Order: sequence, then C-alpha cells, then structure tokens
Amino acid sequence: MGSKDACEIFCYDEQKVNRIQEDLETVDISGVSQMLKSIADVNRAKITYALCQEAELCVCDIANILGVTVANASHHLRTLYKQGIVTFRKEGKLAFYSIEDDHVRQIMMIALIHRKEVTANA
Repeated sequence: MGSKDACEIFCYDEQKVNRIQEDLETVDISGVSQMLKSIADVNRAKITYALCQEAELCVCDIANILGVTVANASHHLRTLYKQGIVTFRKEGKLAFYSIEDDHVRQIMMIALIHRKEVTANA
C-alpha cells in the first residue's frame, strides 16, 4: 500500500463490522443513493436550490432560471418528481413545482454549507 490515507496493516473491529452490516440490511441505502444521484446533476441541483429559495415555480420560470428549454426543464423536473424531491400541481395549463418537504430543503442547505466550509479550509 504505502499510501498515507490507508491502513498499513489489515485488522478490523468484528463487533462494529457485524453491527453495521446488520443495520445496513434494515435501511434503504439504495433509495437514498438514487435520491442523491438525482440531485447530483448540475441542472437538477440548480432546480432544487431555486425551489429552496422560492416556495413554488412554474416550469417556464425554471426553464428561464436555467437558460434551457421548457422541455429540458420538464425532463429534469420529472426525474426529481420520481425521486420524491419535488411535487407539482396544475393550474389550468401551467404546472407549478415545489420542494416535496423540508427534509429536501435541509439536505440542500446543509450540502451548500458543507461545500463552503470545505472550500474555505482547502
């Protein structure tokens, strides 16, 4: 190995490993991973952030904020909707989107704070 960020010998705490392995079988890590992947796209992250700043935006607003077509914005919004990040309502021919719940807002804001701290400490 020889790397500074790796163990130089192989050993592990069997109790901790077993406990965490058992715990992993009871939580939906795959679902969390999929949810985070959906936000990991730059445009979808921008949409999520925009919806954290404004309670509700129509697809046309989001398309203009991103500088993309309405079709492109709709595609990203569908992905976010399928992952439970956003919800929508129709008003006539308009579709308005909002953040599904405060947990999503918290995830986005905590991620931004973390990123700011990491960059400041670099």
